[in-house]
Amino acid sequence: MIDSHCHLDLAAFDNDWLQQIEAAKARGVTRFLVPGTTEAGWDKQLAMTQTVAEIDIAFGLHPYFLPDDAEPVLARLDARLKQSTASLVALGEIGIDASLNTPIQCQQQVFEKQLSMATQYQLPVILHHRKSHHLLIESLKRCRFQYGGVIHAFSGSLEAAKAYTDLGFCIGVGGTITYPRAQKTRQTIAKLPLESLLLETDAPDMPMCGRQGERNAPVYLPDVCQALAELKHTSVEDIDEVTSKNYLSVFGR
Repeated sequence: MIDSHCHLDLAAFDNDWLQQIEAAKARGVTRFLVPGTTEAGWDKQLAMTQTVAEIDIAFGLHPYFLPDDAEPVLARLDARLKQSTASLVALGEIGIDASLNTPIQCQQQVFEKQLSMATQYQLPVILHHRKSHHLLIESLKRCRFQYGGVIHAFSGSLEAAKAYTDLGFCIGVGGTITYPRAQKTRQTIAKLPLESLLLETDAPDMPMCGRQGERNAPVYLPDVCQALAELKHTSVEDIDEVTSKNYLSVFGR
């Protein structure tokens, strides 16, 4: 199993991220993608890859943390991408979040500038969404983005999911599907081809059903795998094999 989205660089894991990786490996998790959220985390992400070979990383500016003037940070992001290392497999986490006070137009401009960088460096992207599927799809089409990626922690309709898969994106499946009440997302995921899905935890956020209020971690990825197997009426082994192949296809591993 591969955790395609876990924020092991955040403060929640400062004291035990290595132990958490070992615990996850013991449960069959073989690879970890740690996406970027702020410039401050990029050096830490790189250092993690030098300690653990099974960590992949992405650099990007998350819409939660956009500065008033993003241009200097975008320039430094571009410089980082130029110094590409083998562990840098994507640009992200980037996107648009309609629940924030940051004006949508500003978010969309920064998002599209990062899409242009991803095109320049031929990198897939890791997308964040909240009440913004139509805006993300609009930008992806306007920028004619061709390198795919994943729409992380997907929730929404089958129509929205297919709009992404038609553009070459995979759908990130996390702890949401472990909640019986999340019927819309569960039904959507059940109808999508397994070849378009990736597993993720979004650790330390998005805890599994029954673990509300607890820190989430990659060690719980098998719970997502099990829930997806039940939705798809197939085996955990099948989910593991196909989603791992999907990851390698998207991120070139």
